This record gives sequence, structure tokens and C-alpha cells, in this order.
Amino acid sequence: MAHIAGQSRYQSTLFPEVADDLVGADHPVRVIDAFVDTLDLAGLGFSKVAAEATGRPPYAPGDLLKLYVYGYLNQVRSSRLLEREARRNVEVMWLISRVAPSFKTIADFRKDHPKALVGVCRAFIGFCRGQALFGSELLAM
Repeated sequence: MAHIAGQSRYQSTLFPEVADDLVGADHPVRVIDAFVDTLDLAGLGFSKVAAEATGRPPYAPGDLLKLYVYGYLNQVRSSRLLEREARRNVEVMWLISRVAPSFKTIADFRKDHPKALVGVCRAFIGFCRGQALFGSELLAM
């Protein structure tokens, strides 16, 4: 059984022509997307990387991690506010393929993976510095 899958960013709908057209080529969410896609989530300690064969499929931990990193970069730390962003913010819809986890799912993801999230935050800051994505301003997560 697979994870809960969102809609394709390239699927035509009545809302936009293509969701990918709404996010600029140099938008910061593309950096988050590319960074998280390069991570070995199982090696970092995230659970449910491989979905179980039975039961309700979980959200992909990569999607929840993208939402988490987006929230911290944009100073949205509340699980309830992140849930709202996932339902109304076009950037976030693009980033997590229009899945809409509840605030409880987001809060449990944080609670269940504290050490893995610290490792990801350190790696993301290092990645941004290595790519010179941020100037001399302070960046911390």
C-alpha cells in the first residue's frame, strides 16, 4: 500500500492552468522541495517512510517535513496555522502536492521525531550556507 498521494503539480484543473505555473522558478519553496527530496528520511530516523500493507495509508513524511521547514522559515510555528496554510496558501499547496493534514497530524509529526527534526534543521542551514542562498543575515531554525 502506498502513502496518501496528493494531486500532481502538473495536472490541469479549473483553479490554475497548472499549479507549477503559480510558483516562480526562483521561489524559496522550490529550495525546500529540492532539499527534502535529497534526504534519506529513514536514515534520519523518520517513521512511516515505507507504508504498511494494510490499514489507512499515512501521509508521506517528506510532505510533512516540507510543511514543517516552510513553517519555520516563514515564522508559522503553530500546527493549527500550518493546517490553515496547507488549505489556502498556493505556495504550500504546491510544496506538499495539495495534501491537507490536520493540525493533530502535524503536531504528532513534531512530537514523534524531535531528534530527526534537529538533524534536518542543521543540515538545511548548512545547505543554505553552502549554496549562498542567504546573505549575512541570521538564519536559525
